Amino acid sequence: MSAVRRIGYGGDYNPEQWPESTWAEDIRLMAEAGVNLVTVGVFSWSRLQPGPGELTVGWLDRVLDLLAGAGIGVDLATGTASPPPWLITAHPEILPVTVDGRRLALGSRQHYCPSAPAFRAASVDLADRMARRYAGHPAVTMWHVGNEFGCHVPACYCELSAEAFRNWLRARYGELSRLNEAWGGAVWSQDYTSWDEVEPPRTTPTFANPAQQLDFARFSSGELLDCYRAERAAIAAHSPGTPVTTNFMGLFRPVDQFRWAAEVDVVSVDSYPDPADAESHLLSAMACDLTRSVGGGRPWVLMEQAPNAVNWRSVNVPKAPGQYRALSLQAVARGGDAILSFQWRAAAAGAEKFHSGMLPHAGTDSRVWRQVVGLGADLGRLAPVAGSLVPAEVALLLDWESWWALEQDSHPSRLHLVELLREFYRPLFEAGVNADFAHPESDLSAYRLVLVPALYLVSDAGADNVSRFADDGGTVLVSFFSGIVDTSDRIRLGGYPAPWRDLLGLRVEEFAPLPEGVAVRLDGVDGGDGVGRVGQDGVGRVGQDATGRVWQDAIDLGGAEPLLRYAEGHLVGQAAATRHPYGRGEAFYLGTLPDQATLGALVEQACRRAGVEFRTDLPPGVEAVRRGDYLFVISHLDRPVDLDLGGKSLDLLTSDIVGPAVALAPRAVLVLTPRD
Repeated sequence: MSAVRRIGYGGDYNPEQWPESTWAEDIRLMAEAGVNLVTVGVFSWSRLQPGPGELTVGWLDRVLDLLAGAGIGVDLATGTASPPPWLITAHPEILPVTVDGRRLALGSRQHYCPSAPAFRAASVDLADRMARRYAGHPAVTMWHVGNEFGCHVPACYCELSAEAFRNWLRARYGELSRLNEAWGGAVWSQDYTSWDEVEPPRTTPTFANPAQQLDFARFSSGELLDCYRAERAAIAAHSPGTPVTTNFMGLFRPVDQFRWAAEVDVVSVDSYPDPADAESHLLSAMACDLTRSVGGGRPWVLMEQAPNAVNWRSVNVPKAPGQYRALSLQAVARGGDAILSFQWRAAAAGAEKFHSGMLPHAGTDSRVWRQVVGLGADLGRLAPVAGSLVPAEVALLLDWESWWALEQDSHPSRLHLVELLREFYRPLFEAGVNADFAHPESDLSAYRLVLVPALYLVSDAGADNVSRFADDGGTVLVSFFSGIVDTSDRIRLGGYPAPWRDLLGLRVEEFAPLPEGVAVRLDGVDGGDGVGRVGQDGVGRVGQDATGRVWQDAIDLGGAEPLLRYAEGHLVGQAAATRHPYGRGEAFYLGTLPDQATLGALVEQACRRAGVEFRTDLPPGVEAVRRGDYLFVISHLDRPVDLDLGGKSLDLLTSDIVGPAVALAPRAVLVLTPRD
């Protein structure tokens, strides 16, 4: 992301919350920690503009001059994430309304309706004034619009939003007859005769129209994006060429990041995995890979993370010793070129006063501060990594529109996409397989293997793209409840999954989802005698204790070869997982969610048949990621672990020659490059 080959390091800096007498100390300590990039002004609207009119920015002038003098770059925010009281008092219609008709109050943050003209006008005015004043300032290296769009208010249901929604629908459908057809108006007497009759999908006596809900999700993501675009345009008018960003939130459902990423110059993300989750490092890795992917593989920015504990969970578990470092270097390994935290100095007041900071309440004589300084030194040593790319031969298909439709109500079972993505991502992570997330309509030619977990909604173009990928020699693994509906959430008839029956060599006659906690036994087609993870031919085998969870498909084979069969229940003897040749490639299908070991064996088999290297020598809890010429080896364990590197390498972090045998300390990290 940066012209200078270095890894950015720093965090949210909120000097307006502190006496000016502390600022010089901040600059001195930033230098001690190796900080070279800070975000300024995210929530400072009331201090930047205490009332309508010109900026009150003497304090910000002095802060930016101090940072520039210390050689610290600034990601300067427009300050529009939290409208000030004077604006709400003048325009109470800005306050958002929930799905059940409650108008939310002032006193928190993100309290705005994205469709409110008064909010848009005021936010663009502030962005314009900021850009006019600070364009060309030596500290400003990037602009930051808003904050975590959709985090607290993903959609507004007020009358202003209703009118904007109707305008959006007019542009999308043109005629009411087309809207009635797309929404299935004949069902439950929902044919509209006037655009004025159309409302957002507010709370109803029972299930709201699913196509209406889907369109409202599209609209709501788009309204937020329009807010971002308006501020970006105001900035570009005065500060052309300076990158503009906003911070995404990883696997966050309300905002379609594939559409948003095309509008930002640098993709940024906030990542807050729960330290109490034993797989927090896996979820963090998923967020990293997604961020890299929506940006087209370009280096990206970890805009926020917690140096220690957060403040907003019911129990805020602190990060273990070394965890802040391990997860930060994981982000670098997976393509990050800047590692920032929220926030620089832990707040003394307000709702986030118990959210950790790089400079904690305890001061510099603390574990957190020592880790902050140590991480800064590590990132300084990783300058050669900056700008390099992360290769991936595997992709998981993800489409926000499908996600919105999948998790609606009145379905055969309540499926949760992030949980399913975790199941399919886990074996790749554990085997050191780099993976991207890809949109179903995107170019898949760079991949050898494409996984399709619960892609419930797929367009005709997306369905054809997946089939063409296999026809051209790729390997596809499709899960249950994929390819079920079109872009209007209308069933694709003729047996599931209609667009891929030829690809998969089967037809699903009916669904038989399993109750929570219930599993069915599965048998391999060889009678279940493949006990090991890898058979003699080098591909994954299924163990004797294989089970299926969550779901069952009643599969009619039409050329596919069964890999697993149901061993009990009313589907006993029928295929539960299959493989089918298609063109120059092949397609796997999973009609159930196998247990972790069995799913891992099937993903391994798909990888090996696709020609993707699948390591089985990594201890659980140790990840291996290749970025450019460097191999990152990261332990997420709280105990030492032995590892065979297969040879000697130079560790960029210590300049030591290590290997082939190494003993990794708890949460240790190696950044390896082959010796010349």
